Amino acid sequence: MKRIAKFEKVSLKQFRESWIDTFYPHNNIEDEVQLNIENIYSKIKLPQRATTGSAGYDFYSPLKFSLNPGETIKIPTGIRVRIDEGWVLKCYPRSGLGFKYRLQMNNTVGIIDSDYYHSDNEGHIFCKITNDSKEGKSVMLDEGTGFMQGIFVEYGITVDDEVEEIRNGGFGSTTK
Repeated sequence: MKRIAKFEKVSLKQFRESWIDTFYPHNNIEDEVQLNIENIYSKIKLPQRATTGSAGYDFYSPLKFSLNPGETIKIPTGIRVRIDEGWVLKCYPRSGLGFKYRLQMNNTVGIIDSDYYHSDNEGHIFCKITNDSKEGKSVMLDEGTGFMQGIFVEYGITVDDEVEEIRNGGFGSTTK
């Protein structure tokens, strides 16, 4: 196996900003919420493979949540990844959650490029998921439960590729 990446936590400052922007968009937060954010951050676990034969690295939820059919949640994972050039991290829902609850990622497959690591948001990986159950099933996940998996994939470029642009941002930043 090639060792081409390293998971890290984003800084506490970046995590706090992302968490507040996600769950408290009007910034009406109290000191106890700030302390709770620090507590959540301290418990973030880096993605891991479950077995030696696993291709996917499990991402663990930083919060307890439930989703009824049709509901969506955006999760700031607190994770970033340094990836060698020529590789990408592709993110999917954990297989069992997709099978049991039709848990879907809103962008179908999350693509984390190697240059995302250097963005202003420190390459903070987010996941936006929806319970798309057609059977009326609600999904409940505890803090620390695996909810998404990331798989590293090597890719190539065309022989006449001459791109020199440098990324600074996340969603949609490469097409501006």
